[in-house]
Amino acid sequence: MPGEETSPQDQQWHWDEDVPLRWQLVDESAMGESDAVIAACADIEGLFIDSPSRVRETTLLGCMPHLPLRRALDALATGTGNPGGALHRRSIDATLYSVDRNGIVNRVIGSYLRASVTEVRPSVLAAGLVDVTLGSAISEPLPSSARPIWELWQTGGPTEPGLWAGYRRELRHLWSGAALAHHRADAADKPAGSTYQLDGRHVTDIEGFYCAIGEAINGPGGYFGWNGDALHDCVTGGWGAQWPFRLVWNHAEVARTHLTAEFDQILRWLAQDQIEVELR
Repeated sequence: MPGEETSPQDQQWHWDEDVPLRWQLVDESAMGESDAVIAACADIEGLFIDSPSRVRETTLLGCMPHLPLRRALDALATGTGNPGGALHRRSIDATLYSVDRNGIVNRVIGSYLRASVTEVRPSVLAAGLVDVTLGSAISEPLPSSARPIWELWQTGGPTEPGLWAGYRRELRHLWSGAALAHHRADAADKPAGSTYQLDGRHVTDIEGFYCAIGEAINGPGGYFGWNGDALHDCVTGGWGAQWPFRLVWNHAEVARTHLTAEFDQILRWLAQDQIEVELR
């Protein structure tokens, strides 16, 4: 396992097929210091939920504590009123990251946890790990139906196009969010003047358009924007395609029928960015 002071983006994690440590909590709050890994764990109760207003705590299952969490656990064991046991010493301030089977970590966009440790016990998943309960809910949790999307990326990512097509609008948007989180910023743009083929057969809403253009530019599970501003940012470069380029929108009549005004808005956005679009 990596050292305590290693940045999460640089870490390579051992993927245990029996108890994979799929999640990482990272302290990004230290001013002028490197991010510190708080813990790695196999699962997080409270991350994928359907009624956020009813959730009051978070539990790290199959948890391997790193130094910041170990200190909080020591304070819990010491007890309030004893030296070293003050309540504030039990607190953590964490950003959530996903860990794929290759050891690459990616931020779960919008999901944070600021909480105090309330309980620790031997893990139900494996000897040597612990289950840790924290007394607050995660900000911006994901619906339970989004879990398979993140698990797909954790186990290698989409390998064929169109896997998003069976999802409803909300989950298509979350698909694009997962694609953004897993986009590799170090990949070079394809050269200017390239032509990309957009498969429009399932573009029945604007969320489907973003899934489809992400795949057209960057392949299965690719990202190329998930709203108008993000689309413009991607067109300017650094997201897979060097400007200018040509977009062939196949089966465009599907979007024209279902999106109506949004279809025309997309075409205006692309025209403003001087992207040549051919509708087929």
